[in-house]
Amino acid sequence: MNQDKESKNIAIISYFTIIGAVIALFMNNDKKSAFAAFHIRQALGIFLSFFLIGYFIGYFDSWTISSAFYLFYFILWIYGFLGALQGEMKLIPLLGEQFQKIFKNV
Repeated sequence: MNQDKESKNIAIISYFTIIGAVIALFMNNDKKSAFAAFHIRQALGIFLSFFLIGYFIGYFDSWTISSAFYLFYFILWIYGFLGALQGEMKLIPLLGEQFQKIFKNV
């Protein structure tokens, strides 16, 4: 799928922290690109679930659990970011479909 440059840039920006996802959300308001909206939903889902689940992971006080958690979310982030760079609308494994449903109004 060949995306226009502006949509691709918005999708890439969405993966740079939660602030980048919010900025990309506002950038996508004018043109309403389906490609950019797809990646904004994926990025928002990654960041918000990271903070939500990470809050509870912090109580385990275990280096192994924390490391596995960070590695899991880093792999999800890389997967989504590379999809945006390549211009593909690939769902993130395990959680991508839920992110698309939860943030369907974005």
